[in-house]
Amino acid sequence: MVDFAYEDLLPIGADETPYRLLTTDGVRAVEGPGGRTFLEVDPEALRTLTETAMHDIAHYLRPGHLQQLRNILDDPEASNNDKFVALDLLKNANIAAGGVLPMCQDTGTAIVMGKRGQHVLTAGTDERAISEGVYDAYTRLNLRYSQMAPITTWEEKNTGSNLPAQVEIYADTLPGHEAQYKFLFMAKGGGSANKSYLYQETKAILNEDAMMRFLDEKLRSLGTAACPPYHLAIVIGGTSAEFALKTAKYASAKYLDTLPKSGSMTAHGFRDTELEEKVLELTRQFGIGAQFGGKYFCHDVRVVRLPRHGASLPVAIAVSCSADRQVLGKITAEGVFIEQLETDPARFLPDAGAVDLGEHEDDAMGVSSISKNVVVKVDLTQPMDDILAELSKHPVKTRLSLTGPLVVARDIAHAKIKERLDAGEPMPQYLKDHPVYYAGPAKTPAGMPSGSFGPTTAGRMDSYVDQFQAAGGSKVMLAKGNRSKQVTDACAAHGGFYLGSIGGPAARLAQDCIKHVEVLEYEELGMEAVWKIDVEDFPAFIVVDDKGNDFFAEVSKPMAFTISKRPGLQ
Repeated sequence: MVDFAYEDLLPIGADETPYRLLTTDGVRAVEGPGGRTFLEVDPEALRTLTETAMHDIAHYLRPGHLQQLRNILDDPEASNNDKFVALDLLKNANIAAGGVLPMCQDTGTAIVMGKRGQHVLTAGTDERAISEGVYDAYTRLNLRYSQMAPITTWEEKNTGSNLPAQVEIYADTLPGHEAQYKFLFMAKGGGSANKSYLYQETKAILNEDAMMRFLDEKLRSLGTAACPPYHLAIVIGGTSAEFALKTAKYASAKYLDTLPKSGSMTAHGFRDTELEEKVLELTRQFGIGAQFGGKYFCHDVRVVRLPRHGASLPVAIAVSCSADRQVLGKITAEGVFIEQLETDPARFLPDAGAVDLGEHEDDAMGVSSISKNVVVKVDLTQPMDDILAELSKHPVKTRLSLTGPLVVARDIAHAKIKERLDAGEPMPQYLKDHPVYYAGPAKTPAGMPSGSFGPTTAGRMDSYVDQFQAAGGSKVMLAKGNRSKQVTDACAAHGGFYLGSIGGPAARLAQDCIKHVEVLEYEELGMEAVWKIDVEDFPAFIVVDDKGNDFFAEVSKPMAFTISKRPGLQ
């Protein structure tokens, strides 16, 4: 029998985060029994901290993330499309930092994780005060309400405030933490949240060759719908499936960066930095790149190894997307503090004309780049047949600049139009005459034509495409992410196209590209209504063409790994 030994399951190291002081109001140190010092925290302090956090992560990014985008621009091995995406994301960050347009139109589910020391005293329900802070931010700022309240099992309605938030408060009993209250704030959009995966595996993959084959297949399936370049997290093991998934989410936010780098018999979690580098290199060989070909599918990788039950091996995968929205906060006797994010992202932008997006085959992985110096301009005021004829001249991955009218429709609008088609009604003329953009805007700031208005995940509309195109609509679709084979087959059969929009730069699209917005139908659906927008120089790429070609189909095939034979086999 071994001796008793205890260590925290996730032993996080010292906190070296740069913080800024918000206020000293609402917190005070008081003397308690036994000479112990307690920290009193008023509900208003929690509310203020939360509102500030939700504001900051809608508009600012960590400087390390911005530097990684700049590194893409400075990398001679990066593809032109990698650089184009990175440059657009940096421009978007600069616009969002103005505090008016959020960096992404999907301003996310508010997630707050708190660790409360043993000597922290509060009045009332902490979760309520934190939720009030979420409410303040989402109702006062130009953010989007995305939370749906279930009225019955089948009926739901938007809550109109982005509540409820996911608030989880834990007891922190570690020595030295008694009089502090620490937080991780996140805003998780649907795109990246939908790319959290749990796989129930066995010891058979607990060797490097098998694990790399497994990851090669699973990581390709992430696709681009969650707006790469990603911060990728992989967790191997876990005392339960839910703990593995939660650890992956924390790791994707870099919350676990200070874990130990090796394991021990106390069975704590640790980071495998050597495997992280190997997985990062694997993702660079995919050819998917920063959405449209290249090497920058991921900025970085975190691999966390956890203990497990001998009969269970959960493997969890999660990503943080180009809207890398998280921030740390803390309350101590000295005041209320929040992590200092970057308020001047313009310093990461290159000088005008300094980024070479010129004409050359520059993809080192053998996936040729067709991103050229000459961008194909497409006039969307033309009849649909002329738009289709122009697109048909160009191969997949061609970069486009769109100018003219688009119709905007997403999940609920598609479902309603399908009901009309199923009832024998004709396809609405607006979907015959114009390309359809899958998107849903955030609130419109005063004096602007649009709020942040980036693309949503195309795959959610895949099941509608064949029926809609057969009825003469949706011949040109614009959104983000890869699509299924049924869309490729439909486009080949009906002469349609799927154009990929850069996932992430919603603020830049609103400020620079969207000139007019009006509701066409279903105004009662809010952001899910059918809209008509006029765009100018709206960037896009041909992803699926009318000949049955799909850019993502080739880069989604796993690599052929060399597997050695067992001794004695011929």
